[in-house]
Amino acid sequence: MSGKRHQSKHKLDRRMGANIWGRPKSPFNKRQTGPGMHGARRGKPTDYGLQLFAKQKLKGYYGSIGEKQFRRYFKEANRLKGDTGQNLIGLLERRLDAVVYRACFVPTVFAARQFVNHKHVTVNGNVINIPSYQVKEGDVIEVREKSREIPMVISAIETTERDVPDYVEVDVKAMKATFLRIPKLEDVPYAVMMEPNLVVEFYSR
Repeated sequence: MSGKRHQSKHKLDRRMGANIWGRPKSPFNKRQTGPGMHGARRGKPTDYGLQLFAKQKLKGYYGSIGEKQFRRYFKEANRLKGDTGQNLIGLLERRLDAVVYRACFVPTVFAARQFVNHKHVTVNGNVINIPSYQVKEGDVIEVREKSREIPMVISAIETTERDVPDYVEVDVKAMKATFLRIPKLEDVPYAVMMEPNLVVEFYSR
């Protein structure tokens, strides 16, 4: 991944005021200010500010999803039965790039998007190159044989930086993952607290 991508990701950490992926190299571990020479000086945030921040943090976590697409996720979450905030998390975690990231086949969500785009992944034996593709319970996601020797993949598989959550079952040897169930908010291993309820409030204004 390019240095520019790393920089923009770290800048996002600082802007969000948190190491949102829990990465050990995040500058936020040392420098807890906003980007810029003096950092961002903020007063007490308004309700709107808190809601906007929650939305930006959640969007940023999944690789800076565009506003149009993110709003579609909210509308779908709102249409489904049950809690809209929980539904939103479920839809985001069902993204193919999110599952590839959760399975630890790649080091970052940004790398996962690129990995899917470049046709390195199959779902139930079919090549899928759409990062936002919604996987279903029981779907089997596999790294294609010719892609298993990519250094980034080998490195990600060997790292102990992240644990695989219990709603994804991984066969490391076969480089295969099964999406077992749609998670609830509390099941998702976010490095920082996500507040989908505030995101729902933002779009419900």
